[in-house]
Amino acid sequence: MKTKLKYGIASYSGTIDEITFASYKNGAVCIARKYVKPTLTENNSRMGDIAKNISLIYGGCSDEFKSDLRTYASIYGKEETPRNSLSPNSYGLFVKMMFNFSDINGGGVDLTSITLNDIQSLFVELTTIASAVDAGYLPKVSGYELLDSSM
Repeated sequence: MKTKLKYGIASYSGTIDEITFASYKNGAVCIARKYVKPTLTENNSRMGDIAKNISLIYGGCSDEFKSDLRTYASIYGKEETPRNSLSPNSYGLFVKMMFNFSDINGGGVDLTSITLNDIQSLFVELTTIASAVDAGYLPKVSGYELLDSSM
């Protein structure tokens, strides 16, 4: 159902009580519908397991590596992100790196079970930002070769 809002509000996105609002066409159209709780699928569970494992790996990384990742994220935001978009943070880029790593290796790397020790001993191209960029897991930005702190 198309909605009309009071008090000069053109559109709204979100859920209130049992109604979900969605904004389209840059706020020119607002649609309301009954809230329906999504059903949990096997893919949802798998993605949750991957997210938990990646979070554990990130938590075990050195502070120097995380600092390099923040520096990379800052440069990436200036050089690669469009002006009208938010740039990703360091953790978001870490997740991107891990998924690119899995994809480039043909999905042969199980992100639900890989550990920090596995990465440090078997996949050394992931242990620094510079080597991850060189391996194609992250896009090139200026000065990336200086980001060489190990996980």
